[in-house]
Order: sequence, then C-alpha cells, then structure tokens
Amino acid sequence: MDKEPNLLGEYLRARRELVTPEQAGIPVLGPRRVPGLRREEVAMLSGISAEYYLRLEQGRDRNPSVQVLESIARVLRLDDTTYLLGLVGGRPRRRSRRPQHETVPPSTARLVRSLGLPAFVEGRYLDVLAANPLATAFSPRLTPGRNRLRDVFLDEAEAAMFPGWERTTAGLVASFRNSVGTDADDPRVIGLVGELSVASARFRTLWARHDAGNRRTSATLTFAHPQLGPVTLDREKLLVNGTDGIMLVIYHPEPGSESADKLALLASASLEPARSRAATRPDSA
Repeated sequence: MDKEPNLLGEYLRARRELVTPEQAGIPVLGPRRVPGLRREEVAMLSGISAEYYLRLEQGRDRNPSVQVLESIARVLRLDDTTYLLGLVGGRPRRRSRRPQHETVPPSTARLVRSLGLPAFVEGRYLDVLAANPLATAFSPRLTPGRNRLRDVFLDEAEAAMFPGWERTTAGLVASFRNSVGTDADDPRVIGLVGELSVASARFRTLWARHDAGNRRTSATLTFAHPQLGPVTLDREKLLVNGTDGIMLVIYHPEPGSESADKLALLASASLEPARSRAATRPDSA
C-alpha cells in the first residue's frame, strides 16, 4: 500500500524556512542552526503548542481546524490561504494513475482562431493545447504540443523573451503548483517536476519554496522580442467553463501604442505567406 504523501507538512516546513526572525518580530541572539523560523517559534506566534505544530509537520495530524491554519498562515506571511486550506481536504485529491487527456471545446478553438490578437489555450499542466497563427508568429513555442513550463526554463530563445526572467519563472512555478500541487500521484506532474528538477537549478529552488499563486490573473508583460524589440502587452487568462482548469490566454496591446503598431506589423508579416500561397494556388474550376 502506497504511503500517503505529507503535503501539508512539506508545505509548512518550506514556508517556515522562508520567514526570517526579523520579519516575525523575534530578536536574534547569536547564531541560528536553521534557516527561517524554528518550529517552536511558529507554534508560539500561532498560539498553539509546539507538540501540536510538530505533529502537523510530521504528518501525524492531518486535520487541523481552519482557525489553526489561518493563525499559522499569518505567521508564515501567506496572503492567500486557498492552497494551504486545500492541502487539508478543502479540495478532493484526484487519484489518477494515468495522465488526464485535455480537450479544447470546439467553440473555444473557433474563438482562438478568429481573434486578431495572439491567443492560445493552456491546460492545467501548462501545455499549449491550441494557438492561433499570430500567437505562433509572436513566439514559435506557442504551438500545440509545447509546454510553457518546460520552454520558459529550458528553451534559451523563450527565456530570452522575458527580461524579468526570475520574476516570470517564480510566478509560473507558483501557478503550476496551485493548479496541480495536490495531485502528488499524477504521472504527468511527477514526470514534469522530475525532468525540470534535473535540468534546472532555478526550478529546483522554486519548487522547494512551495509557492502557490492564482493562474486566473491579468498582468502587463514586457517582452524582449527578437524581431520587434521591446513589446508591452496586457495578458488575460480566462477559465474555460466546463473544463478542469483549461485557460484561454490572450495578449493585447494598449490601443495606439508603439507595441500595438509592432503587433500589427507582425500580424501583416505573418499573413503574407498565407496570401502568397493562396495567390499561387491553381484554380479549382
């Protein structure tokens, strides 16, 4: 029988090590042997016994109350407790023994193709499930079959498009963990995390932090595009109804901006080969 993973304990330990005594208001007297806070310090600041907190980290108590978790979250400086509460049973864990096949609804696929903006569909594993020609023209890695996590960490050309690569990778790993972090037995998660942990020291560091962030956010991103130069675009991530975490991602510029002009130039250039092929196609009559 497989041993149940201690996800709550791993998370509490990782987050505890990221909070300094100074941040928690604890005076430092002499050298400390552990990074961050000690277990007993978290317990004291949370208003629970050191023995009870130890049981939580060791996985001997897996059902703390919401009040206890919120007290601990305050000490660990967690702004969002959604992921933490989910580790205790707020969300049922999937017991899948094979990767889940993700299918883009036909209406969503049609919408992506019809948009005059770079748009693609991203699965819960951060796979690119669909993309329109302008998205692929903007980045050749925005192609069905690619994986955003793998490309941003391991593809030098994709990484170079993000001047704030460290900030980008931190957000990407946090959103990935929020999407799949409780599915510890999912073969796709195990495979991706294993591959990236071996290939990228940056990924190993971020995965060990146990950060978890919301994927359903808007953001403004500045890309270092190899042909267009700096391009600033707003990014919208919209949950596709009726799916398990599939997102529609759209990049759009501020109207009238230099970035809008650059994107229009790219759209015109990407359409030209298609026009040329159509013009040289023999008549079917």
